Formats: sequence, structure tokens, C-alpha cells
Amino acid sequence: MHVKQPILLAWSGGKDAAWTLERLRSDPRWHVAALLCTFDPDRAISSRQGVALDVLRAQARAARLPLRLMPLATGASNNAYRAAFSDALESAQLLAPGLTDIAFGDVHLSDIRDWREQLCRSLGFTAHFPLFGSEPEALAREMIDGGLRGWLCQVDSRQLDPGFLGRDFDHDLLDALPAGVDRCGERGEFHTVVTHGPMFDEPLTVRRGERWVEDERFHLMATLLD
Repeated sequence: MHVKQPILLAWSGGKDAAWTLERLRSDPRWHVAALLCTFDPDRAISSRQGVALDVLRAQARAARLPLRLMPLATGASNNAYRAAFSDALESAQLLAPGLTDIAFGDVHLSDIRDWREQLCRSLGFTAHFPLFGSEPEALAREMIDGGLRGWLCQVDSRQLDPGFLGRDFDHDLLDALPAGVDRCGERGEFHTVVTHGPMFDEPLTVRRGERWVEDERFHLMATLLD
């Protein structure tokens, strides 16, 4: 009898992490042991993505998985990140003895992948990238056709008009994005919050809240769980 290997999944609340979960669950090699999310403890939102902590917890419940939180203050140094990541990996190993693998939702940026691989290797883990090498638009449309639903909760105004903030992540959005904008937002053009998908037992109702701007470029919209 084949025994699946435990694997941790880096979780942000967005589409790439959610679709990575779907890919892992269809792969007979893996048993997803938990979701690991980096979050800002002062604001109770996921780092970069800006998804509210109660939404992240609801996503984990809908995915039937434990959520491990990795607190990290905004603007923390690389050394602080490494220390927090190391502690989080050790904590996750308590859930699944023999856990030495972690998956990320990166799509095509080799420098980010290489950095993650080196960091994980230095901590005794092996990094995996189930989505890596996918063509962004084809992958985005695969997600939508596969039942994933969500909306844009952050936009980088240096790369995309902030008028896209709050729009549904759907085929109409992909058709409307300007040429040169990565359809998966891999270069940080936008981030999403996922509300529906085959990785969840039930859909979530996540309302759009207030808008705010950080560093005079990042436009965010609060994610409110009903």
C-alpha cells in the first residue's frame, strides 16, 4: 500500500495557493498536512495579500486543513523572516512526523523559486512548485474553468490601474487586463482573495470593505467575512 508523504502548503488566501492545493490533492504522492500563512500580527491580515485573519481561518476550515500562522511584522528583515520561517516549520512538524516538504504557488519567476529552494534546503526542507512553468493566461483560465472564484483585493498602481481593485477574478477580467500585465499577477500587479473552488467544502461569502493605499502605490480593499 502506497503511503502518501506529508507536505506543507504556503498559504496566502489567494488563487495561486488555492490552485496549488487542488493540484496537490490530485497528486497521489502527497497528503497536505497543513496550510502555513505569513501574517501581520498588528493588522491581522496576510502579508502582501492583505486577506483578513478570519477569512484565512474560514478558508482553512472549508479546506478541512489546520492553519499554521507565521507572525511577521511589515518591513521585517530577511533575517527575521528566516527565523520566523524556521520556527513555523518546526511547529508544523509537530502535526506530521517526518514532514520535510513544502509547496509554493509560484508560477514562473525563477529568482523567487531559487531563493525559496535555497532557504528551505538550509532548514532541512525541500520546496516544491506544482504550478511552476505554466503559461499564466492558460493557468488563470484553467482556474476559472475549474470553479475557482475570487476577487482582486490588492492592486499595484505602478503596474495596473487601481480601478481594477475589487473586480471579480473571471474571464471578463482577463480579457480586460492591459497587454503586458501578467494574467496571474505574478509580478505583483494584483493579488486575490479566493471565495469558491473545488478545494473548499463550501463557498465563502467575503464582502468588499473599505479601500486604503500603502506606500503611495498599493491599493487594498478590506476582506470582510459574512
